[in-house]
Amino acid sequence: MTEAKTHIRPPFDPELEAVLAAVGEQLPSTITPEMIPIMRDADVTAPIAEVLEGRDVLHSEVTIPGYQGADLVASIFTRSDHEAGGPGIFHTHGGGMIIGDRFTGIEVMLDWVERFDAVCVSIEYRLAPEFPDPFPVEDCYAGLVWTAEHADELGIDPSRLLIAGASAGGGLAAGVSLLARDRKGPSLFAQCLIYPMLDDRNGTISSHQIEGEGVWDRTSNFTGWDALLGDRRGTEDVSIYAAPSRAVDLSGLPQAHIDVGTAEVFRDEDVAYASQIWADGGVAELHVWPGGFHGFDMMAPHTALSQGMMTTRTAWLARILGV
Repeated sequence: MTEAKTHIRPPFDPELEAVLAAVGEQLPSTITPEMIPIMRDADVTAPIAEVLEGRDVLHSEVTIPGYQGADLVASIFTRSDHEAGGPGIFHTHGGGMIIGDRFTGIEVMLDWVERFDAVCVSIEYRLAPEFPDPFPVEDCYAGLVWTAEHADELGIDPSRLLIAGASAGGGLAAGVSLLARDRKGPSLFAQCLIYPMLDDRNGTISSHQIEGEGVWDRTSNFTGWDALLGDRRGTEDVSIYAAPSRAVDLSGLPQAHIDVGTAEVFRDEDVAYASQIWADGGVAELHVWPGGFHGFDMMAPHTALSQGMMTTRTAWLARILGV
């Protein structure tokens, strides 16, 4: 009888490993279902007033129609000297489908608002398990439709509208891009998928390598997908919009930028997603950062690896915008 292979985790970048050691118990590697309310109450996202301090960025809020007509709040970020006709960023936040809000990970988007005079719309989609699939992705798609329909008044060039998100937000951005393609909805210029959460099956080598350490381990991934899909997780009754790795045809999508670390659950599914885009004749720029754990650029922005990741990502956007 053949013994099951032991999956050895790739090493963490030394600077990043020191960060993990410093945060200790404040950042659990494993999130179980009973921890969801605790994580929501932990206020892991900094207050937006604090985030905006020192930035020349204006913030306003609107109520927009979500899935099945529900009222959703969206935040709009613009430079105070914004000139009409700039690029638009539709932002879908991270948090494993179960935590986070429209300000989670917003710093990357605010950098782009300042650098490119972009307008960012960040949607407060509804979270699982209270609102399981298809609520999150349909809320996000409804927000994209609203943004495209109001491009003129927002000062957005509709030909330069992109979608961006990290982690679960990256999975939602990929799912929304597929919905927009299949429904012949808003035309997207690009999709920026930052270590996206794409595959509910949790069956890759990297999904086995990260267990009980790092950030968002194998068990956490089950927690997030179970909350979103319930008993459907891992079955054939899962749509490509909920779990984009299920898609067998990734042609006709906007150009993609995909980031992921080598020491995180999502590594293999993200690499496979880029490979499928290429196989289907599309454009994807893939960066796999050695020693990176999940969300390392947001948790440790001062480190060399994080700086490299953020600089490279921004250079991609500058290049495709022709800046």
